[in-house]
Amino acid sequence: MGQTSLILRLEMDHSVCTFGEVATAITGAGGDITSIDVIRPGRETSVRDVTVDAGDQGEKPFVEALQGVRGLKIVNVSDRTFLAHLGGKITIRPTMPIKNRDDLSRVYTPGVARVCQAIHEDPKKAFSLTVKRNTVAVISDGTAVLGLGDIGPFAAAPVMEGKAMLFKQLAGVDAFPICLDTKDTEEIIRTIKTISPIFGGINLEDISSPRCFEIERRLSEELSIPIFHDDQHGTAVVVIAGLLNALKVVGKRIEQVRVVVNGIGAAGVSICKMLLDAGVQRLVPVDREGAIVRGGSYAHHPMWNWLAQQPQVQAEPGTLKEVIGGADVFIGVSRGGVLGADDVRRMAERSIVFAMANPNPEIAPEEALPHVAVFATGRSDYPNQINNVLVFPGLFRGALDCRAKRISEPMKLAAARAIASVVTENELNDQYIIPSIFNDHVVPKVRHAIIETAILTGLAGRIPPDFR
Repeated sequence: MGQTSLILRLEMDHSVCTFGEVATAITGAGGDITSIDVIRPGRETSVRDVTVDAGDQGEKPFVEALQGVRGLKIVNVSDRTFLAHLGGKITIRPTMPIKNRDDLSRVYTPGVARVCQAIHEDPKKAFSLTVKRNTVAVISDGTAVLGLGDIGPFAAAPVMEGKAMLFKQLAGVDAFPICLDTKDTEEIIRTIKTISPIFGGINLEDISSPRCFEIERRLSEELSIPIFHDDQHGTAVVVIAGLLNALKVVGKRIEQVRVVVNGIGAAGVSICKMLLDAGVQRLVPVDREGAIVRGGSYAHHPMWNWLAQQPQVQAEPGTLKEVIGGADVFIGVSRGGVLGADDVRRMAERSIVFAMANPNPEIAPEEALPHVAVFATGRSDYPNQINNVLVFPGLFRGALDCRAKRISEPMKLAAARAIASVVTENELNDQYIIPSIFNDHVVPKVRHAIIETAILTGLAGRIPPDFR
């Protein structure tokens, strides 16, 4: 459920109760008071807003506890997270004011007709004369939202809005959330192609596997703007970035280690592909059915078939607990609690564990840490958070600036190396293998890596001034 912060508006009758009694009731229910604001002072009664860190609880235990305090009236209870979402989290603003008829004639009719005609004669001018230059669509069908699953397009909207906020704040990219009320692969592809003229890039988000593979592949083939499925590739890029630095910490080379990846869905497949591109020679992909083995047949999942054809994939079958023995690296994008202390103890010396299931990792940090050299999760309350917010802002900033035709595998690997390079040799240690999402160096370094690689591989539509 995550951390809950409540604002309790309370009216106190001073002749009957004291604030000490209120505080005792709140702490007794498991909350921590973080601030107190007097809304209406008075000798006989007063109204105060009390902000409470409720941990992973909702409001119910606090309401029940406070109802037992004589002389106290609960005026209102607000969840600060819900308050942050009221009315949505993004808005659209013009880049210039319209103050008079002259302004109107230039931004709208009749002056706008000249601009329309110029784009009609040369469609590429849409990149410089419309929002296409700096706008990304964040698109979902709501079928694989965070750890919530298939909750539909309406419920997916807050996540897409949050993504748009991060695009703007971290990289100056204008992004707009679009939630599609269909699960039909062909309809999704057709809809995105139809709306694509106004966007400079498409960020696919929270679309369930295996449909997400087909949707991304088709759109990449049929459109000439970058298409990026963040759940797949954003996760893979930041995993590789963290792994490159973790391997430095433990003193191992990527071509020497044996890597077990658990959870071969959208993110897991992409992680496996990037591991191979990065140089891994011994890979063990594992799903609920056990290890995906070299030479195996997996008719129900084309991407598993692809993995089974790769020479670096190990041929030995087995369950996760069987194949984890002797592994140098474990990467989990599956579900909580699939490993225990005995399992990671059987890994190789100075092992690396990335347990990224949310909200509960594949193994609890307290169980793993005594037995592994480097431990990372997808959570913000432990060191080494593997978070794809490190990837997409800088990646799209670079792709838009050079008008990349698509996002290639070399571009993703370059982005991973750029993120890893933000952590200097002096800073690198087992508790710090990946930079914070608020590190100011991340977006510029990822942008530079994306543009440089796009230019070198012929995918750049233009060369930005700082690369000339």
